Amino acid sequence: MLSANIQAGSSTRRYTDYAMRSWSHVLPAGNKRGSLDAIAQLAGGHDIVGLNESDPGSLRSGFTNQTHYLAQRGGFAYWSHQPNRRVGGVASSANGLLSKLEPVEVHDHPLPGRVRGRGVLLAQFGNGDEGLTVAVAHLSLGAGSRASQLSFIAELLHDHPHAILMGDFNCDPDRPEMQTLYKRTRLQPPSLCVPTFPSWRPQRAIDHILTTSELQVARMEAFAAAQSDHLAIAAEIDVPENALR
Repeated sequence: MLSANIQAGSSTRRYTDYAMRSWSHVLPAGNKRGSLDAIAQLAGGHDIVGLNESDPGSLRSGFTNQTHYLAQRGGFAYWSHQPNRRVGGVASSANGLLSKLEPVEVHDHPLPGRVRGRGVLLAQFGNGDEGLTVAVAHLSLGAGSRASQLSFIAELLHDHPHAILMGDFNCDPDRPEMQTLYKRTRLQPPSLCVPTFPSWRPQRAIDHILTTSELQVARMEAFAAAQSDHLAIAAEIDVPENALR
């Protein structure tokens, strides 16, 4: 598994870039295609990949659906995306899913919050109650909005024994609002917190791959996602064979 906030292929290497390179977040400039190729190479070594801030085809990406592009370049037979935010009519953002396994079904849900534009993408692999459920989410910056979003996600995942929730949570895994998730689902706090932000000097663990206790995590580590301001996080997860039938 791999989870990556790809920042629409933009480059951020220091805090001053947020101001000095702000144009790259709304214009089709910079080496975004090169960044996507680097991300595709990283993603291609994994079976299932969750994406945050993948541009679904606006001006800043040169009208390229970045999730589709990464699926093609990374060798993924299946892909899906959830456009959820538009910025000034020139930039758009989406959650994305890349998979080498065929999902049985994929659903997208808008998340509650003070500001609209967040969502969770839900994919089901295998049949029945024992199947594998994979959710990709990008949570809000505010704790109050995150609390309502995590409560919504808990309702979606509460009865799934084999579930994975990954994405940019914008918070550490021990924050108070995260407790709702742990109490109302079988998802567990990560046994290892891997700092992912900012990518040039990682200090905060805000990108996560959470699993239910029935799934065994063998390894978790972080990688550069080209020049994104987040590191990508990868986990090796042992999924029971019956969860994929």
